[in-house]
Amino acid sequence: MELWPSVAAALLGLLLLVQLSRTAEFYAKVALYCALCFAVSAVASLVCLLRHGGRTVENMSIISWFVRSFKYLYGLRFEVREQHRLRGARPCVIISNHQSILDMMGLMEVLPERCVQIAKRELLFLGPVGLIMYLGGVFFINRQRSSTAMTVMADLGERMVRENLKVWIYPEGTRNDNGDLLPFKKGAFYLAVQAQVPIVPVVYSSFSSFYDTKKKLFTSGTVTVQVLEAIPTLGLTEADVPALVDTCHRAMRTTFLHISKNPQDNRATEGPGVQPAQ
Repeated sequence: MELWPSVAAALLGLLLLVQLSRTAEFYAKVALYCALCFAVSAVASLVCLLRHGGRTVENMSIISWFVRSFKYLYGLRFEVREQHRLRGARPCVIISNHQSILDMMGLMEVLPERCVQIAKRELLFLGPVGLIMYLGGVFFINRQRSSTAMTVMADLGERMVRENLKVWIYPEGTRNDNGDLLPFKKGAFYLAVQAQVPIVPVVYSSFSSFYDTKKKLFTSGTVTVQVLEAIPTLGLTEADVPALVDTCHRAMRTTFLHISKNPQDNRATEGPGVQPAQ
C-alpha cells in the first residue's frame, strides 16, 4: 500500500511533463537561439576584426554567412520569390514586416550587398551582439530622443547616396505577431524621399504555423519571402509621404495575407486605410 502514493505521484508527474513538453521545448529552443546569437556574434566579431579591421558594411557578408546556418538547426526553409529585385547596384530603402526574434534569419537569407540596418540604440549594449551589429555598420537610433533620431536619419540619407548603401528598415517599429501588419511609422519613407531613392518592400509570410509565443509552439516550417517591385520616389516631396506610406502598406498587407498559410484573425484584405504612427 505504501507504493501507491509514489506511483500516483510518478504518474501525475508524467502527465504534467506531457502537458508541459511543448512549453519546455519552446523555451529550450528560444534559449538555444539566444545562446547561439551571443556565441556566434563573439566568433563573427573576431573574424570581422581580422578580415576588415573594424566597422564596415563589408562585414555584413560575414555575419550573413554565420546566421544563415541557423536555419539548418531549426529545420526552417525560406522560399524566396523575385530576389533579383534586391540586387540592383543603386541605393534604396528596403522595408519589411517584423514578426519575431527569428526575423534576423529571414533578413540574412536575402540580404543584398552593401546593405545596413537601422536598430534601436539599446541593442548596442547587448555584449557581443551589440559589437557585431556595430562592426556590421548598423545605424543605432535613440527612439526616446526624436531630435537625435532625425539627425541620424538625415546623415544616413546623405551617406547612402554617397557610399552606395541600401538601408533595411522595419517600418512597423516593433515586433508584431497578430497575423496582420501594424500601421507604419514614417521614418523610412522620409528617408527615401530625402535621398530620392526607391523603396523595395519585402514581405515574409506569417510564422504562426511553426512559431507562436502564445501557444508555445516552435517547430520546423517554411517561410515564403516575396520581394515586391520597387516603388520610385524621384520627384516626391515630404508632402507625398502619407500617400507613399499608404501605397506601401496596402501592397505589403495584401501580399502578406496572400502568402501566409495561417493568418490569425485577419481583417478584410482591402481593409481601411493605414493610419501611420508619428
